[in-house]
Amino acid sequence: MTLKWEQVIVHSADPAGLGQWWADALGWVVVHASDDEFEIRPEPDRMPGLDFVRLDEAGKTKSRLHLDFRPDDQAAEVARLVAHGAKRVDIGQGEQPWVVLADPEGNEFCVLGPRRP
Repeated sequence: MTLKWEQVIVHSADPAGLGQWWADALGWVVVHASDDEFEIRPEPDRMPGLDFVRLDEAGKTKSRLHLDFRPDDQAAEVARLVAHGAKRVDIGQGEQPWVVLADPEGNEFCVLGPRRP
């Protein structure tokens, strides 16, 4: 069986705005843009990517999927993302080695600390 992971779909009220925010945050490239869809990838021919698709219905429940990122320097990356428009979020995580942030539409993601040996 051959199965390749192509992308993660992110429902959004403003696919282009949120997709561009993530493209800038990750340093990725835009590979498709329309009124209802905005797709980014690490490089034009490299997957998986993130595909932002218009969904006009407001979210009513907590997202069941979020992204985790492990940077070289957690504090510097958190500061950069907050300066870029991310917000710190308390989801009841308590004292943990990761920081929970949310993008401009409130989608939560984590910036992890150093990997344990």
